[in-house]
Amino acid sequence: MLLSEACERFDKYLESIDRSPSTIERYTRDMTFIRKYLEEKANGPVFVDEITEQDLEDFMLYLKDERDFAPNSRSRYFYTLRSFYKYAEKKDLVEKDIAARMDPIRLPQKERVYLSEEEVMKVAEAIDIYIIKLIVIFLYNTGLRISECRDLKIEDVDLESKIIYVIEGKNRKDRVVPINDNLHKLLKDYIENHRDAPESNYFFSTRQSGSGSISYPHISFTLREAAAKAGMKKQVTCHILRHSFASALVQKKVGIVEISKLLGHSNLAATSVYTHTNIDALSEAVNTLNS
Repeated sequence: MLLSEACERFDKYLESIDRSPSTIERYTRDMTFIRKYLEEKANGPVFVDEITEQDLEDFMLYLKDERDFAPNSRSRYFYTLRSFYKYAEKKDLVEKDIAARMDPIRLPQKERVYLSEEEVMKVAEAIDIYIIKLIVIFLYNTGLRISECRDLKIEDVDLESKIIYVIEGKNRKDRVVPINDNLHKLLKDYIENHRDAPESNYFFSTRQSGSGSISYPHISFTLREAAAKAGMKKQVTCHILRHSFASALVQKKVGIVEISKLLGHSNLAATSVYTHTNIDALSEAVNTLNS
């Protein structure tokens, strides 16, 4: 069977087992990139059962040496290959899982980047586009993923009860996130005075976006520009705002169980990465020796 056909079957399989749309999109994108590499290497179409372990190792080396991909990006492709070959072996598309013996990418152990509340507001103030400024403040105050934020419908945001209903977030999990008082005022003002998207059921939408939500590239580009304008040395992304939300709660002594529920993590281990300490806390700790 051609690799292209196997990839199509893999996509349908992921849909059949209810993997989230974002997960399917990521696997599809990764496998398309892998397929194109292998076809270029073979100078033509590739049959899935003719691909060797050496081909996969060459691909991973290509990502590192020729494309200069970061370890996290290479690790993502590694796990995409693992998932694809587990499926291919299960469905008898290949005799054995040639990805099973590949070594995972060693990822650098480093603290997650996060912004203080002052830094978040500094970036937000540098944004001229009202709705993107609001989205940045919203992400910091809720910890939602940008995909979850963009997918929110009008009925998912209950301003009367001050609750956000995240429907089928990552891994198709539902959760509720309370709206704090400051954010509630901003969202209420947005709905009553600024929202101009009568054709759209998405919460964050404009007349220009039609029936859809605000595009991710538009949000991301505007956020990067604002961070540069604000003189930020840190990399500022939508996901960094999620980290910042969790880190702020940790510093406020909120319990890890509560933070995990708000973030929609499936286990506490995923949340524990946010229990880092900032330099001020470390300075305070060592200075106790002088007292």
